[in-house]
Amino acid sequence: MEARILGSAREVGRSAILLKSSGANLLLDFGVLMQREIGFPAHVQPKDLDAILLSHAHLDHSGALPLFYLSDGPKIYTTRLTLELSRLLIEDLLRVSGFYLPFEYLDLLEMTRKTITLNPDDKIKISSFEATFYDAGHIPGSASILLEGGGKRILYTGDVNDEDTQLLRGADYEIGELDLLITESTYATEDHPPRSEVEKSFVEYAKEVIERGGTLFVPAFSVGRAQEIACTLSSHRFPYPTYMDGMALKTNEILFRHPEYLRDYKAFRRAINSVEVVTAWRQRKQIVNTPSVIISPAGMLVGGAAIFYNQQIAQREKNGIAIVAYQVQGTPGRTLLEKGLALINGKPTKVKAEIKRFDFSSHSGRSGLMNLLRKVKGSPKVLMVHGEEASCVSFAKNVREIFGFEAYAPKPNEAFQV
Repeated sequence: MEARILGSAREVGRSAILLKSSGANLLLDFGVLMQREIGFPAHVQPKDLDAILLSHAHLDHSGALPLFYLSDGPKIYTTRLTLELSRLLIEDLLRVSGFYLPFEYLDLLEMTRKTITLNPDDKIKISSFEATFYDAGHIPGSASILLEGGGKRILYTGDVNDEDTQLLRGADYEIGELDLLITESTYATEDHPPRSEVEKSFVEYAKEVIERGGTLFVPAFSVGRAQEIACTLSSHRFPYPTYMDGMALKTNEILFRHPEYLRDYKAFRRAINSVEVVTAWRQRKQIVNTPSVIISPAGMLVGGAAIFYNQQIAQREKNGIAIVAYQVQGTPGRTLLEKGLALINGKPTKVKAEIKRFDFSSHSGRSGLMNLLRKVKGSPKVLMVHGEEASCVSFAKNVREIFGFEAYAPKPNEAFQV
């Protein structure tokens, strides 16, 4: 059996891994890289695949999948919620992207038609493999995938979070003996601060900004992070106006239909019902001058209403911008965080508003990833993916030293025998 890295191995984006065996060829995720130009994984012919297994809906894992349905593509297996959220995100990519995309809406519809859905902890037979989808705790519907077949056991973590959040239960599954572990490495070299401290600090900062007459802008991913921020404010009985805009509103409606995926559905509904919905430009122009919290995608400021909010709010010293999501290199969010610059009227401009980062991560930190490895039995090969180069390389070195496993930080298109 061979595992080949088709996407970015030593960066965050365009996740794609091909498993080739005598029994079946399986593809794990097929995402895009969102920078100035959209990036795709290495190409694989649809006829060469027996199935695709999708871990979760984020575009860096799902965004290139419609490419397989320009012709007769293979079946996709994923959770019911991931299918709905993936379709939402890819539809938005098609609608608002300034990038050239080599697929169309009809290809997305065909992809949806060829998808078979299941629930977390379900087992399903795929060619010569049995696949089990475990709740990964990353975003609603996300899954880690265990594959068993040909005398091998392979775990692909996808993006995983072992800590409970306001929105989701943390990942908690038994692993057992493995021959291959493919694990994310986003925060493999650092631990997150306690979530309770992050929440308290964020809510206090939101109050501080509003009480000095400012507006706090929170650019947040439409799937998961926007809802987590709303739940945090609600749980702390935040007394000031909170607005939510953009595609997060559509995500809310989808989550209302899938309460079983949420940690506390009643708390989620209470939080979402407490925010004011923004749907018109007249509202947007009014609330940027209103002391309040505005939650709006995109989380890395690459599109959506967030661009408008950022331009308006960035120009006043009394305002605040709370960065609550991971910022990929080359994105406007990363530039804002590291250099304090925003594109205003077409020109990079020094931001006057106060910028603060809050670690609302939906990824396991170093301790969580090490705890996952402690559950592994046997002597597997371990591949570190989905992290910046320094993180992947350092994580592989640590795992070799601590656990004695064969651990690698693969390069794109590198293959490993299992």
